[in-house]
Amino acid sequence: MLRSLDAPAVRRWAVACVQSLDAHRDAIDRINVFPVADGDTGSNLLHTMRAALDGLLRAPARTRSVAGAALTALARGALAGARGNSGVIVSQVLRGFADAVTDPAVECDGPALRAALAAAARRAEAAVAEPVAGTMLSVIAAAASAARDAEELGEVAAAAAAGAASALADTPRQLAVLADAGVVDAGGRGVVVLLEALVAVVNEQPAALVAAARAREMPAPELSMYTARESGSDQFAYEVMYLLEDVPAADGGDPVGRLRDTLVGLGDCVSVVGDGTGLWTVHVHCNDVGAAIEVGVETGRPRQIRVARFADAPTAESSRFVRDRAVVVPVRAAELADLLAGEGVTVVPVDRGDPTFGLVSAITATGAAHVTVLPAESALVEAADEASIRAVAAGQDVVVVPCASPVQVLAAVAVHDPRRRAGDDVVAMAEAAAATRRGEVTVAAEAGITWVGACAAGDVLGFADGEVVLIEPGPAEVDVLDRAACGVLERLLGTGGELVTVLLGADAPEPLADELADYLRREHPAAEVVVYHGGQPDAVVILGVE
Repeated sequence: MLRSLDAPAVRRWAVACVQSLDAHRDAIDRINVFPVADGDTGSNLLHTMRAALDGLLRAPARTRSVAGAALTALARGALAGARGNSGVIVSQVLRGFADAVTDPAVECDGPALRAALAAAARRAEAAVAEPVAGTMLSVIAAAASAARDAEELGEVAAAAAAGAASALADTPRQLAVLADAGVVDAGGRGVVVLLEALVAVVNEQPAALVAAARAREMPAPELSMYTARESGSDQFAYEVMYLLEDVPAADGGDPVGRLRDTLVGLGDCVSVVGDGTGLWTVHVHCNDVGAAIEVGVETGRPRQIRVARFADAPTAESSRFVRDRAVVVPVRAAELADLLAGEGVTVVPVDRGDPTFGLVSAITATGAAHVTVLPAESALVEAADEASIRAVAAGQDVVVVPCASPVQVLAAVAVHDPRRRAGDDVVAMAEAAAATRRGEVTVAAEAGITWVGACAAGDVLGFADGEVVLIEPGPAEVDVLDRAACGVLERLLGTGGELVTVLLGADAPEPLADELADYLRREHPAAEVVVYHGGQPDAVVILGVE
């Protein structure tokens, strides 16, 4: 468990927020009945957090290396890309976090997270001209209140998430329109998703898998009255948003205050919030679009003006995606690549150097909205994580299932089912990979010390789940390799197993496959064995037990 959030943890949280909101987006959209039943709160929150992540990734390297500066970059990106009232509020939540971690030498520990939650609640409420109980504002405030007595980072995060979830359940009792529709507040549910992502990051769990599992647990809402985005607001027909720059100094007046007051006279759901450096985001629901934009022109310089009519049917985001999902596997060995390609996955051959760019290109080229990446060895996990972050910021839903061995990739691919929901499929692949015990046999390149003693160059080493468990004195001839492989298999099969996968390396002698098959038939007749030529250069044989 983390004791503080440094800059890399802040980035992981941003990525987790995007992945979690993508997993929950449809469910949040379906329960969106307040302030306007326009079915887009989940989409707006997702777009806003993607803009926040993009703002962080585009920031200078020195900015991305400090927690407070990273939070500031997130807040600015969210403000510039905010969609809808919920997006504006989330941008202010992030700004509240940035306000609480201003010292470059300080990471966000438990007390700092407490202060950040309190600042986020204040900023969020100040962002709305007419706050309403039973909305995401209530949920944010409850999260801050629930965490005020906690000390350690994990305790603060867990208390905030629990407080938010409890407040979310209370929203129908605070807001009649929610009770009539039989739903909780959509924006409030988004807040819970963001805090649960924070808990996952603090607990060093794979947040994307947690999000997928949570989304699977939550049944689709049963609405008693809300059906679709048809009627829009009873009073106002349009949503107007724009960024505002070049607002003159007050000189005794308050131009932003006058702007806010004018917008309140034109409509509702008014928010005018800034990033502290002269950029403002303006949001209003109104009937007179021209007047809402004109007052912005009188106050400063509007740009990125967006107008949406509530009566319009919702349109899907313009998308480059041509299919629902894909599985991408980076591998180093050509024979293993051919084996996996036959399973219908996208294989990315990896040579020397940084494979990140090639992975990003491959993920994008799939044309899939949801991509699962299965790195075929532990050394490729970091590159897969970096590539997924870049692809997520560009709008794809990408989840990396950590695999430390090609046999775990084969197990995951075996259970892949494109007919399942994307989240369910990811969880199934992750469970299959985690349930596969891995072993390998290699030849020591030089003398060294291992957990089971000293080895000399040329000795044969047996690994089980990443640890050296036996040493067979060299040279690495067939009988020595066979003894080592059988010894590793005995350890892997000690807790049971039904399927043994054998991947022969580039230097594996041909008789080795038959020797291993004979051993398994003799000693473990209940276990099925499959043998493939993997062609890996660094291990004579790789073993997997499921």
